[in-house]
Amino acid sequence: MRILIIGAGIFGASTAYHLAREGADVLVVDANHSGKGTLAGAGIACPWVEDDADIERYRLCIAGARYHRQLLAELASQAGADIGFAPVGALVLSEDQERLAQLEARLNGHRAEAPEIGTVTPVPAARARQMFPPLRDGLGGLSISGGARVDGKLLTATLMRAAIAAGATVHNDNVSLERTGNGVRALDGSGNPIAADQIIVTSGVWAPQLLSPLGIAHPVTLRRGQISHLGLNGIDTRDWPVVLPLNSHYFVPFDDSRLVVGATFEADVGFDYRVTAAGQHEVLTKALTIAPGLADATLIETRIGFRPFGPTDRPIFGRAPGFDNLILGNGLAATGLTIGPYCGKLLADLALGRDSGFDITPFAPR
Repeated sequence: MRILIIGAGIFGASTAYHLAREGADVLVVDANHSGKGTLAGAGIACPWVEDDADIERYRLCIAGARYHRQLLAELASQAGADIGFAPVGALVLSEDQERLAQLEARLNGHRAEAPEIGTVTPVPAARARQMFPPLRDGLGGLSISGGARVDGKLLTATLMRAAIAAGATVHNDNVSLERTGNGVRALDGSGNPIAADQIIVTSGVWAPQLLSPLGIAHPVTLRRGQISHLGLNGIDTRDWPVVLPLNSHYFVPFDDSRLVVGATFEADVGFDYRVTAAGQHEVLTKALTIAPGLADATLIETRIGFRPFGPTDRPIFGRAPGFDNLILGNGLAATGLTIGPYCGKLLADLALGRDSGFDITPFAPR
């Protein structure tokens, strides 16, 4: 069976890897657009702090975070494989003690189904500053030992290398789609047909334009995120936790004295791939309000990511209604690096006709 995957972000890369390792003939075609959310994303793996009102989505997030551990072990068994995963814990911050108490109770209530949460411990302000030295005085929170960080760019590249090692082929090209009866045919940038038994579209915010000629109104919209990378020369940040203020932007430390801060959440900007004055001001102002100790940090770069959002917070993945050979995967929003690898596995199982053990019906395209 030959399977064409259009789009090589985290969703497509994971799908390609899981298909190729099972022996499928996989072709990945990516247009190499600027602004892929995967490559700009901070890489926070701590979904348990999110609202659990949508229990189906919450369970997907729990499964996604759990799968990171399994994938880490799987890829680590391959020579030189590294997904940039580090279980450094998370520090949730707030001045609202009632909100922190409610979150602590909710997290402890989910530990039976999500033991990966680990230990949840109240953290006084003095201890919070020991854990994250740039923090301002008087701000405490909760420590979640199961929180982790992941380098999205490295994870995606590692998955693609593993897919290629398992036999997948990757090309950079523009693809178009046309309807053929109850099926879909793909054409390359020169208009030549691409042979494929099944077609999987995981092209994020670019998918609606790709699917429009098929009569599919794909309900995915773009949110621009501006995410800054700060350098702290001579400071060892490798063991700092991921910091998640409840009412502000996040902080994600990496091994090379680097701290990622952000991000803006901008709708109605289109494919405007720019760092803006207002966006940069927002990111730095919020960062320095929470962590004034970063005032002397070096601004290394600010990345732009176009996040794909569906009409609800749920991702969209499954077989496209009315088409025999078309599968869609999209709408990972701001949790792509947490759930993307697992969602890719679920799409691979779907394409291969396998029971994944996880009900994807609530996320099916309509």
